[in-house]
Amino acid sequence: MTAGTVTRRRAATFLGAAAALPLLARGARAQTEGAPAAPAAADGDPKAFGPERHGLSAFGELKYPANFRRFDYVREDAPRGGTFSQVPSVRALNQNFTTFNTLNAFILKGDGAQGMGLTFDTLMARANDEPDAVYGLVARSVAVSGDGLAYRFRLRPEARFHDGSTLTADDVKWSLETLKAKGHPLIAQTIRDLKAVEVEAPDSVVLRLKASRTRDLPLTLAALPIFSKTYYATREFDAATLEPPLGSGPYKVGRVEQGRLIEFDRVPDYWARDLAPNVGQNNFDKVRFEFFRDRDVAFEAFKARAYLFREEFTSRTWATGYEFPGVRDGKVKRETLPDLTPSGGQGWFFNLRRTKFQDPRVREALNLAFDFEWMNKNLMFGAYKRTVSVFQGAPEMMATGPATGEELALLEPFRGKIPDEAFGEPLTPPVSDGSGQDRKLLREGLRLLREAGYTVKDGRAVNAAGEALTIEFLEFDPGLDPHVSSYIKNLKVLGVQASIRQVDPAQYQQRANAFDYDVVSQRLSMAETPGEGLRQVYSSESATIPGSQNMSGVANPAIDALVETIIAAKSRDELNVACRALDRVLRSLRSWVPAWYKDVHTLAYWDAFSHPADKPRYARGAPETWWWDQDKAERAGIKA
Repeated sequence: MTAGTVTRRRAATFLGAAAALPLLARGARAQTEGAPAAPAAADGDPKAFGPERHGLSAFGELKYPANFRRFDYVREDAPRGGTFSQVPSVRALNQNFTTFNTLNAFILKGDGAQGMGLTFDTLMARANDEPDAVYGLVARSVAVSGDGLAYRFRLRPEARFHDGSTLTADDVKWSLETLKAKGHPLIAQTIRDLKAVEVEAPDSVVLRLKASRTRDLPLTLAALPIFSKTYYATREFDAATLEPPLGSGPYKVGRVEQGRLIEFDRVPDYWARDLAPNVGQNNFDKVRFEFFRDRDVAFEAFKARAYLFREEFTSRTWATGYEFPGVRDGKVKRETLPDLTPSGGQGWFFNLRRTKFQDPRVREALNLAFDFEWMNKNLMFGAYKRTVSVFQGAPEMMATGPATGEELALLEPFRGKIPDEAFGEPLTPPVSDGSGQDRKLLREGLRLLREAGYTVKDGRAVNAAGEALTIEFLEFDPGLDPHVSSYIKNLKVLGVQASIRQVDPAQYQQRANAFDYDVVSQRLSMAETPGEGLRQVYSSESATIPGSQNMSGVANPAIDALVETIIAAKSRDELNVACRALDRVLRSLRSWVPAWYKDVHTLAYWDAFSHPADKPRYARGAPETWWWDQDKAERAGIKA
């Protein structure tokens, strides 16, 4: 949430694997050949491998040619040195914003440390100025079978782990099989259609996929971390541990203070330093994450220069908090960069697994009590826009007007099984009068609760069995308390007894993993090419998988079918049509209270950094493409 619970770009992995599990400009440029989801048969034999390629993408488009030197959004000769220190602003899998107790960030157990992906390399690396393309890293090339069910990766012989041992096809095989068997449920679910991993030679590995595989599964597999088989021969992979793992990436774990900070040291002889996907990136000698349980304390630490960079997600702080001496003296810079990525679904999610939320009239009534217009003006300085869709920020995927043509054809088989609103104008949140208690909307809410069998007695909405309608908002950060308290005030008018349950981050994660809540706030970022990740958020199966991102417990055959249609789309046009149909159904279910979004990155940092003039379209670019500017640091009196 932009004013409380935050998830930004790398969380997108849950809704599109091409973003890569966090480890974890389009235009008139000519497109070079890539590997589409279902390539043509080679020489008429669907089992035969086609030519070797340098990259992959969902629909075959690649911006960069085979001999490219660097990505367009980096400075090739960026200087190296200095420290990039920050507080976490994204999370994925078992990670926590405010603490950590394990360096294993790829399992369900424990609270994983931020930044662990910096220590591991992958077969291919993401280009952040393309929707989903990946290019060879550990793999120097990939060949695809005619039926699209086998991918042969040729590995670079120079690939090394940090102890100097060679990274081989055996390590790739062990890593993928282990993640499928013991990795976080989100990983295991995503790669379940990996049929087999075959080692042909130390530098050649074939990934065989089931016929039911998704379009983006090859991209996901190419972006998963590669572990050392030898290292884990004497260790349990699925153990929560603070022992720094053996990696092969540009950084390795340095200083660790459990729950407080973790620092990564750049590997000076990193084997892939000069490969095209890395040129101009990984420029800092150290990358550090600082953890604070209270956001106000975290901001005070920034003012005191305990860390140097933050993306600001609290509108009150952005509007009024940057008046301290560092700002006045020009030593702290504020910068607003465009965020052109899909914002996704942000809001409060009802747990439909609980009986009290199963009546859509109840959910609609609860939505009517949420006064965004008042909150935005009085609590958020008018900085936000109302979220209306899970595809917010991706207009080509958002439904508009009544369903017609191809969208209608996708929805028609489910007429009578999904709300009628799915066929008409897409459902949008009501606009209040901005008073904080819009009487018209609240009267409509009371009417809907009466229709659902509730009557208000002594200020309490009770059903025929005499059970009161109560709601507990589960939170771990008090940053949203003013917003939720305003919402609770309006719910009280409806007779709903609501309260905030503040728990520590570890307990929050445990309860979220077990779906032990009434309502939680969440942001589910959307990938530029949605795919397998949609199953993790909206499929009936994911509603019962511990630790899944299906926070509402949505389980609907129409949604299942539309998700599969999106995954099977053979072109971006087909994908967009299916996304719009899915958007209609999801909106009509009223399974959440849409909150707000903004289409910019609001950054603050002590003036010791420089960065390229243009950031990558689909990423913030910091710290990956930024660098330490020694002249600026000296003028500001900042030491690395």
